[in-house]
Amino acid sequence: MLLALKLDNVALIDALDLELAPGLTVLTGETGAGKSLLLDSLDVLLGGDVPKHLLRHGQDQARIEGRFAPHQAAFLLLAQRGLGAMEHQPSELVVTRRLYRRGGRISSRGRINGVSVNRQTLLEFRPLLMDLTVQGQTRMLGCQAQQRRWLDGLGDLHHQQTLKQVATAHETWVQVCSALDRLKTERQDVQQRWQENVHMLTELRQAALEDPQELATLKQNQDRLAHALRLQQGSWSVVQAVQEPLPDQAAALDLLGQAEGELQAMVAVDPTLQPLLQRLQLAQDEVQGVARALQDYGQQLESHPQALAELQERIAQLQRLERRHGQTLAQLIHRRDQLEAATTEPDWEARQQRLEQEECAAHERLRQACGQLHQCRRQAADRLVAHLMEVLSPMGLEQMRFAVELKPQPPSQHGSEQVCFLFSANPGEAMAPLGEVASGGEMSRFLLSLKTCLAGTELPMTLLFDEIDSGVSGRVSAAMANLLHRLARRHQVFCVTHQPLVAARADHHFRVSKQVEGERTRTRVTGLTGVAEREEELAQLAGGDPREARRYVASLLRDRCP
Repeated sequence: MLLALKLDNVALIDALDLELAPGLTVLTGETGAGKSLLLDSLDVLLGGDVPKHLLRHGQDQARIEGRFAPHQAAFLLLAQRGLGAMEHQPSELVVTRRLYRRGGRISSRGRINGVSVNRQTLLEFRPLLMDLTVQGQTRMLGCQAQQRRWLDGLGDLHHQQTLKQVATAHETWVQVCSALDRLKTERQDVQQRWQENVHMLTELRQAALEDPQELATLKQNQDRLAHALRLQQGSWSVVQAVQEPLPDQAAALDLLGQAEGELQAMVAVDPTLQPLLQRLQLAQDEVQGVARALQDYGQQLESHPQALAELQERIAQLQRLERRHGQTLAQLIHRRDQLEAATTEPDWEARQQRLEQEECAAHERLRQACGQLHQCRRQAADRLVAHLMEVLSPMGLEQMRFAVELKPQPPSQHGSEQVCFLFSANPGEAMAPLGEVASGGEMSRFLLSLKTCLAGTELPMTLLFDEIDSGVSGRVSAAMANLLHRLARRHQVFCVTHQPLVAARADHHFRVSKQVEGERTRTRVTGLTGVAEREEELAQLAGGDPREARRYVASLLRDRCP
């Protein structure tokens, strides 16, 4: 509910501070006085486009502020948008939109409870706070999602239970579908990895890896084979120097033998030298052993080109394996042993088949629930059409046609059909979606009738009607007044009207007037609380003979419903 409205420098209004109340409130006054400015201001407040004329001439700033006592859903949205925690929410919602003139353009800034918000956020809150109908135009009536919510709101307890069943069945089906999709993706990934592992295991098996040090050993052997001639020459050179010298050279063993003879002579003179003699003899034996070993080594060293080529090919194979897999030879042997011990590939086919069966069963449950919901909606649609046609009859719209179309669509959490309201103003004209029908007086009356039928399906909010009774007869005006009064039992209703029959049924009455003060024109809004004030204003609306008009409006006020 809108509790208060403050305007500063808005068109012809320099300053306005209105305290508002529940029920039906009417705004009356002469054409051009500025009645629609109040509704235009509320439209702009909650995200509407800003007309250039809305900012008062000669002023660079304007302010529009509304104080609401909204339904809990508005505070829930506030928390979802990070504008405050639910447990710390105030009881009221203060929405402010400031307008700025900068050069030839108008900019604006919005706030909710002092927190800066953009226009999109204001538009999100709008359906929870206010709905504006201006000569048959509304932002919500053409929305099929809103039409679906209205129709479901008319359903009985079984209808509501079926809605929950559909939502639950859809959630289950979506979860199973997601699990199935994940399984297929996982299966594809695992199968790819499995094939890669099988290929790697085959490759490692073929490589016949056993010794982690094989590569180092092979490189040593490669060096030995590659330098066989040099090693052979070196070994013969050492043997020659030790025991087979050239003719003009002395062999190392011969020199050691001479030293041994000299030392034996010394031992004969000094026996304490015997240990040294023994050590010399041992050295002589050791040198002779080295010579024999080198002789055998040199005889074994032969050039084997084929063996060297095979050894180098093996080295290249092992190095390729290390580079390809980014692991050392020891790590590759360990990985091969892991793959050898790995279990066989999981039974993906059985798992996928089981999930596919669950998906089919979940989809069937969803289909059945959607079928039940379709029947509930068909019944609710029939009730809505019957009720609406009953309401339309006193509105002079007996020839107007209305239908609810349930268009099939893939199952969702909202069922398996789109709800579409169809409308035709005149016989012979094709019915069209409600949101595509041109505006006009007939459409305005239709929308008022529809809102009356749907009043119980919506959260309590503020409904704004701008001259929807323009150009209608007295009988139709009375019918519209009755509908507005019925709507006001659940919603706060504002109506700009020129009809005394409508104004007389209001709970609250404001007169909008235009005054010229000096060189400026100002709009004033005055609350009419006394019977005499209201009679005077209603008589102005009625026109004609002042006495007759006064008696007429007095009877209207006297006969109005409490």
